[in-house]
Amino acid sequence: MKHITPKEAHAFLQTHPNALLIDVRSEIEYLFVGHPVGAIHVSWNDGPDWEINPHFVGEVRKLAGNGGERPVVLICRSGNRSEAAGAALESAGFSEVYNVTHGFEGELDEHHHRNSVSGWRFDGLPWQQC
Repeated sequence: MKHITPKEAHAFLQTHPNALLIDVRSEIEYLFVGHPVGAIHVSWNDGPDWEINPHFVGEVRKLAGNGGERPVVLICRSGNRSEAAGAALESAGFSEVYNVTHGFEGELDEHHHRNSVSGWRFDGLPWQQC
């Protein structure tokens, strides 16, 4: 798995239109916190029990095609869930998986707030909110 910054991910997606951008956060995060423009939502885990989605790999495989040959870029809040999800995809045979370091909201600052140090939104990349 390759680890890339939000800006690198955005540039990669611009030059690789066949790549998938998968947001692996919970549905509530995806809808109400916001998400990158063009991201497809497939939860890695979700409430109420926060168990790993047993259908995650299959759902991504449907989006990527049977061979799993399309590049898959994964994003979550801060880069941790997307890294775990990426490892699962690689174990399932996906050959080109990217993890967006710092994720959508970035690392915590000294006041324990996100979006002020790093992340997709902090970098001013295109995003939307429902």
